[in-house]
Amino acid sequence: MPGQTGRAAGLLYAAVALILGTILFVGCRASGERSGPPGGAPPLVSVMEVQPRAVAIFSDFAAQTYARNMVDVRSRVTGYVDRWLFQPGAEVAAGEVLYVLDLRPFEASVEQARGNLQQSEADLDFAHKQVSLLQAQASLASAQATLVKAQQDHERLKPLVAADAASQQDLDAAVAALRAAEETVKANKANVEQTALSTRTQIASTEGRAGSNRGALKTAELNLEYGTIRAPIGGRVGDSLVPVGGLVTPTGAQPLTTIVPLDPIWVRFQVTESEYLAWARRGQRSPTGQLTLVLADGSEFPAKGRVTDTLNQVDPKTGTLELQASFPNPRHTLLPGQFGRIRVQVDERKDVIAIPQKAVQQIQSMQTVYTVGPDNKAAMRPIVTGSRSGELWIVEQGLKPGERIVVEGQLRVRPGAAVQPQPYDDRKPGN
Repeated sequence: MPGQTGRAAGLLYAAVALILGTILFVGCRASGERSGPPGGAPPLVSVMEVQPRAVAIFSDFAAQTYARNMVDVRSRVTGYVDRWLFQPGAEVAAGEVLYVLDLRPFEASVEQARGNLQQSEADLDFAHKQVSLLQAQASLASAQATLVKAQQDHERLKPLVAADAASQQDLDAAVAALRAAEETVKANKANVEQTALSTRTQIASTEGRAGSNRGALKTAELNLEYGTIRAPIGGRVGDSLVPVGGLVTPTGAQPLTTIVPLDPIWVRFQVTESEYLAWARRGQRSPTGQLTLVLADGSEFPAKGRVTDTLNQVDPKTGTLELQASFPNPRHTLLPGQFGRIRVQVDERKDVIAIPQKAVQQIQSMQTVYTVGPDNKAAMRPIVTGSRSGELWIVEQGLKPGERIVVEGQLRVRPGAAVQPQPYDDRKPGN
């Protein structure tokens, strides 16, 4: 194996030497054709001294925005749309009126239910007064008074008949009156009990009817309230799917419109099983740091997001796991359905050499940079790059700490020629 590595390295350097020789030859010819009179000033280039540093490693994942809590606006009652009061695409607040149905049928139902309730409450009030029971009790009291008089008459005649001071016929009449009074009292007592039972039944029935009518009135009032359809949540409202005059029902397949909350905006993206296992080995279910959303035009969304949910299974068809993140979207810049990329820090490399990507030149299948020696002469150096970190490229082979490389101005540089180096300022706009 070491022998194979050595041979591969030898072939690589032989190829590099051949390419560099060709470049030098072509460069010299071009220089001879363009350089003009000798003694011109060396070209000005921006250089940086490479030093080991800690570099964060990022990965990008295809992503799409979506609305987690999108709501279909539907009617709770059956009716015809009288008017709608919003502009499609506008921002609406929770509770804002969106539609008004024809309210006349609902108002008529409320009046009818209110009248039925008033009638049942009047019946209940009459039942509570127990007029029939009071009449029956009065009749019983009258019968009891008659019975007392009959008893007194009978008691008064008995000694008179025994003393032949009164006739037996008068006593018989008194006994008959007494018996009749006793039966009348019994009949009136039974009537009082029956009337009391009927009164209690009437009160209970009327109370039930009154309660039912109260419920009917409440239902009618709710239906009247539901005839004015309000936004259940705040967000951006869509187009109206039912025109003025259209019939709406609670069970209709088509909603009236939709409302999408935009702050925060949600983003879903998929990671591979191996990437998920790498996080799991570190005791994480997902990235714990801030996320960057790269939009379709290549720009970065200014707000940072965080992973909030990790789904509970890997898709066996794609071998990926879906993660869901939320981003603050106070200006409602992002809309559901947009595509982009989620940039996530997946690792951190320490003591590595990282250089700006624009310092690297691609020549056929080889990557090169210009180095500047102590004599301020440029030399082309092949390098081997690894992972990328933002605008930086990690150099695995080809550069050593302390060496200077050309970052800007490569087009003015010829291998072996002198240059005028100036420090590269990565704080300037565009760097």
